[in-house]
Amino acid sequence: MTESSWLLLLTVIGGLYMAWNIGANDVANAMGTSVGSGALTLRRAILIAAVFEFSGAVLVGTHVTDTIRSGLVDTTLFEPTGPLGADGPFVLAIGMFSALLAAGIWLQMATHWGLPVSTTHSIVGAVVGFGFVALGTAGVRWAEVSVIAVSWVISPITGALIAWAMFAFIRSSILRRSDPAEAARRVGPYLVGLVAVILILSFIYKALKNVISEPPLILVIGTSLFGGVLAALITSWILRRRTQEQPNPYVYVERVFGWLQIITAIFVAFAHGANDVANAIGPLAAVVNIIGSDFAELPHSVPVPFWVMALGGVGIVVGLATWGYKVIATIGKEITELTP
Repeated sequence: MTESSWLLLLTVIGGLYMAWNIGANDVANAMGTSVGSGALTLRRAILIAAVFEFSGAVLVGTHVTDTIRSGLVDTTLFEPTGPLGADGPFVLAIGMFSALLAAGIWLQMATHWGLPVSTTHSIVGAVVGFGFVALGTAGVRWAEVSVIAVSWVISPITGALIAWAMFAFIRSSILRRSDPAEAARRVGPYLVGLVAVILILSFIYKALKNVISEPPLILVIGTSLFGGVLAALITSWILRRRTQEQPNPYVYVERVFGWLQIITAIFVAFAHGANDVANAIGPLAAVVNIIGSDFAELPHSVPVPFWVMALGGVGIVVGLATWGYKVIATIGKEITELTP
């Protein structure tokens, strides 16, 4: 085998390894609450993730990806006319393989310990490390790194505050009422409508961003509001006709929220497959295109072959099915007690 063939083979293995670890950690992270609360069994969560993660990756996954994730490294410095000379594209290809391997190893270690971590931040850190070694401090865009570092603090705090406010509202408006089942029938449709609006907005701006880059704002608002109102009306119609079967009203309430969890789990799986698969296939696609040009030029944005997207989707599904239970256990059981 030639040097190019070996590099391509190793990078394909590295991309599949990264995708496997994304499935074991990131997808398990998203499915953890549904499994931990009992809304989904582990087997059903894996089946849902398998179908919708793969569908998201293949149907609306990114067909064109940046050579370097998030623009953290100045790609022009790897041009044949740059400081590395004719070796620039080859160095970049080696760097992409190294980033995949580094991020995959870290994710495997985190999954082994049951730690939910960000796969995006992992590959970003790996790319920064490669850029620093290859080009020194001038090779890394530190302003971009600083913005990402700020998100490490803002994201968990914001998530905690929103979750606190949401559960405080549900507890006061439903769980602590004299008749929780009737309160769920009254308040539930509004909550379902809110969830529908959020899911539609997120679906348009997150899952479909690779298909529709700049959707008209009026169309987005109209679609989300229509979907929210329709979901609320349907939910109200269903709840008013579904009698309480158990003497315990909380069982009825949990069943209502259980269906919401299943719907959101489906969305999360599809959107995750559409977006985060790029963490595995982006560097792989870059190497495929660099080798295709015989190391003569450096593509700054590259087309992603179908087989590369399919490879990423398969790797994610296999990762969740074989090792995802560790992070699912952490999210679903070891942080706090969860119900739907």
